[in-house]
Amino acid sequence: MNLYTKAKITLHLIRWLLTWKKHDSRQPSPVPENPKFMSAWDAVSLIKDGAVMATSGIGGNQRCALMYWAIRERFDAEQHPRDLTVVCIGGQGGRGKVPGTLEEIGVEGLNTRMIAGHTETFKAQLKLADAGKLELQCIPQGTLTLIVKAQGEGCDHVINRTGVGTFVDPRTGRGTPVMPPDAKQYVEVQEDGSFKYTLPPIDTAVFSAPAADRKGNIYVKNCAVLCESYEIARAARRNGGKVIVNVGMLVEEGYDDVFLSADEVDAVVYWAGAEQTASVKYRKHWECFTLNSTMTEDEGLARARLVCNILGLTPKRKPIDNVLARLGTRIFVDHASKGDHVDIGVGLPEEVSRLLHESGVMSDLEMINESGVMGGVSAPGVFFGAAVNPKEIVSSATAFERIYKRLDWAILGALQVDGDGNVNVSKRGEGAINYVGPGGFIDLVTSAKSILFCNAWGDRAEFEIAGDKVSVKNPGKAKFIEKVDEITFNGQEALKQGIRVFYVTHVGAFRLTERGMELLCVMPGIDAQKDILDVCPMKIVLPESGAPETVAPEIVTGANYRLSLQ
Repeated sequence: MNLYTKAKITLHLIRWLLTWKKHDSRQPSPVPENPKFMSAWDAVSLIKDGAVMATSGIGGNQRCALMYWAIRERFDAEQHPRDLTVVCIGGQGGRGKVPGTLEEIGVEGLNTRMIAGHTETFKAQLKLADAGKLELQCIPQGTLTLIVKAQGEGCDHVINRTGVGTFVDPRTGRGTPVMPPDAKQYVEVQEDGSFKYTLPPIDTAVFSAPAADRKGNIYVKNCAVLCESYEIARAARRNGGKVIVNVGMLVEEGYDDVFLSADEVDAVVYWAGAEQTASVKYRKHWECFTLNSTMTEDEGLARARLVCNILGLTPKRKPIDNVLARLGTRIFVDHASKGDHVDIGVGLPEEVSRLLHESGVMSDLEMINESGVMGGVSAPGVFFGAAVNPKEIVSSATAFERIYKRLDWAILGALQVDGDGNVNVSKRGEGAINYVGPGGFIDLVTSAKSILFCNAWGDRAEFEIAGDKVSVKNPGKAKFIEKVDEITFNGQEALKQGIRVFYVTHVGAFRLTERGMELLCVMPGIDAQKDILDVCPMKIVLPESGAPETVAPEIVTGANYRLSLQ
């Protein structure tokens, strides 16, 4: 990327940060002759007290900011609409920092119930839940989007085996309620051991889309994601409710294939500030996130990473993290095959994604993203859920249907791991404020034939690299422990299903076996007894050969590090 482009993107972000609260919810419709077009303020009048309102989007993608502001402002002025249930599948909060997210309606009396797959970013709602003023429910993201789709087809439930032996299994965990723990259950165990998941009937759909014509037909050309737009609209209409769409452009009829016809929409709200993705408006979309991109993947990734670096959202990776990523990628490549369908999560798994891309191996794989973006390279940080140069963009429901049909690999992170191979990614501590939620994690590990977990050996652990040797300076707080605080992945259930499971860390890697958590290999310079067995609370078994392998030097140094799939 040249200096001019860097300067241009920097100025773009500065303008965004200086104006990111600017809006006018009473801005009149630019199409006064069509009653479907209305201001955001007027569109809120269609939302009834006690409505079950579903939204669409993930992270910074497809935020319906103007409508969230308008709902809050009308509530502040009139105390209506109130007692809303919000159904949100992808995490669309702002962590208490970013304006224009669903946290705008995280107000006592306005939002009294939230049902989500990922909860961590909704600080306003989590505080309400801890104060006993909001009911918080958590349903695995993939299952949640499939229930929404089912509602649009006239069915009120989904039956599957997603979550057996985890916190969402009422036989071993608390089920769907987070706060209060005695709230209504939206999962029931069936006679055959499967689960029946339900959801209150959605009667309001609120989402953003790129464009509408003057008749009110909705178009999605140059979107970064579709997520649940179509499914929540169908569900709301099926349940006799309302569909409200915020668009960023007015176009001529026939601009593209119609996504939703005017007769399927109750209100169209035009706002030139509507965003394709974080900081990027639909009317000035970034083509690298669309199906029409002519930009190289490297250029698109460089732009996305620059934005994340400027915003301070990109973790500062240390040399030892690169070592972990090289080991994880090596284990993946040694066990994967060309044509495998792969989903890669956030955090350290993103470093594996980077190496797969840089090595060219990714071109031999079918990359899947639970947001519905297929192919290309997953976008980092604030853009997570989008992809650079995607090959296909489908709904999240369609994506999870494909994932359940075929997912060869899931490469994911972990907060805690124990000796049974169980993993916790959903709970950081006590109270709703520390609840993360699983996102699509449970659906992914239920579907995958092989799983690769990539996570730190210890929280705040410190290492030193000297040549091709690694040494532990401070093991930090153990992440591999006797028993995880919450089971988001059940290792023993995975073994029963014949799933291959690997755990990669800064000191080496483990493999889940019938004998237990087997220390598969260690980094050069690491003493298996002193650095791992003597200090790790987790029960560990050694290979049947008696000793773990020592990782090849190029994993540490990066010199002559080569990757290729069989």
